Amino acid sequence: MKTPYYMRRRTFLTGVAATATATAAQSAAPMLGPSMSLHRRFQLGSFEITTILSGTVTVNNDPQSIFGLNVSEDEFKRVCAENAIPDDKFQMFYTPTVINTGAELILFDTGQNPTGTVAALESAGYSADQVDKVVLTHFHGDHIGGISENDVRTFENAEYVCGLAEYEDWDFSGNDTFEEKVRPLEDEIVMLEDGEDIVTGVTAMAAHGHTPGHMGYMIESEGKNLFLGGDFANHYIWSLAYPDWELRFDRDREGAAQTRRRVLGMLEDEKMPFIGYHMPWPGLGYVETRGDGFRYVPASYQMML
Repeated sequence: MKTPYYMRRRTFLTGVAATATATAAQSAAPMLGPSMSLHRRFQLGSFEITTILSGTVTVNNDPQSIFGLNVSEDEFKRVCAENAIPDDKFQMFYTPTVINTGAELILFDTGQNPTGTVAALESAGYSADQVDKVVLTHFHGDHIGGISENDVRTFENAEYVCGLAEYEDWDFSGNDTFEEKVRPLEDEIVMLEDGEDIVTGVTAMAAHGHTPGHMGYMIESEGKNLFLGGDFANHYIWSLAYPDWELRFDRDREGAAQTRRRVLGMLEDEKMPFIGYHMPWPGLGYVETRGDGFRYVPASYQMML
């Protein structure tokens, strides 16, 4: 004889109650806190490209003391509200990039310190002694901090590369971090000018303004292209949607704005992906024109195809 529905339901509810009682007697799973991967790898032609997260920090002081120096407080707050981001804090990401050409392992920028960069590098399956070349887009501390610690080099087997104009400027006007991290490389660092190759498929491209010799790099393999941008743009809204907004850390603010417009226009025209050192992790995206500025479009599955 088939059990009536009301009896089946009663049996089910009794079982649920018993399970709930048993579960309540167990310890609850602990809160683990937010998490984030430390690397993302994709293929570009025959190159393997890996972005690594050397660090991230919430900046709690007034963002407009850094971005949008030349606009009103009301305009800054309006833009933040329209883009669903707070106007009193922001998240900063530090994203070196590793390119494996098949013959050499090339690291672009070294993060704030050796600890964070090496941990991210190792999460991606590499060790510091495997790095053949370290390329420095410019000499701000969050890009050169991982070169060494207590005079011990992090990447002991690496050759160093930078822009000639960058070195010449900092040679004259450097700070303590430059003197500690970069000056010891003076007799061996390779200095490039606009349009010169590091290796076949990796070409220096002047992106001056943020610093006097700031370099981006055009990456090309088997007909596929990517721009490695360093700090030509430092925020996905405040720098892309509003490229004329002034940034405190741009040495030449007018020149930096011109560079942003030039590079962003090129990326939009070419439909070319780019990696930005301070873009939202994992730092890879595209650019679309939006009004008088541009819109950042995070990469989804394009590099999987």
